[in-house]
Amino acid sequence: MISENTDSHVTRTSLLGRARERDRQAWSELVDLYGPLIAHWCGRCGLDRHAAADCTQEVFAALARSIGQFEPANTSGSFRAWLWTITSNKAKDRHRADARHIRADGGSTAFQTLNNVPDPHGVPEDEPTDDDQINGLTVRGLKQIRHEFADKTWRIFERAVIDDIPAATVAEEFDITPATVRQTRSRILRRLRQYLGE
Repeated sequence: MISENTDSHVTRTSLLGRARERDRQAWSELVDLYGPLIAHWCGRCGLDRHAAADCTQEVFAALARSIGQFEPANTSGSFRAWLWTITSNKAKDRHRADARHIRADGGSTAFQTLNNVPDPHGVPEDEPTDDDQINGLTVRGLKQIRHEFADKTWRIFERAVIDDIPAATVAEEFDITPATVRQTRSRILRRLRQYLGE
């Protein structure tokens, strides 16, 4: 058995659990982890860079107010899906607010101005996350949980998962059994899913 670094507060509770408890470090990790993804979603919803930055802050403010209500059993089971719902609603709110602030010009200027207003119904129904965004989220999540595992355990995981080396080859490298490689891989991936709220 490979020993693990132990920080009982971090390893016993998920990131979301610590955020519910108003742990400052957890909120910092949550922003670092999901901020880039939320900003990407806002851009995909038709918001410019400045509006996307404002919307991202609004999403985290809404999240702070409602994180205690998130229960995987009451949603599709994914924190990311729940976060997308909050983000799409905030993007729609921003589009509606922008539409209310259009200057009332007449003639062709008004027609052109109205045509340039993004349609709040143009916000995608489904989460607009591509593989690059998922990979970025995974990399950020792995960086945040790295300290929870011993160096040897992490090297085994990197060889088996990141380098995509067969378990038998990794086992030979580290003088362990292929079953230990598979257990190590599963343990870290399970921790990542728990950490991400998936």
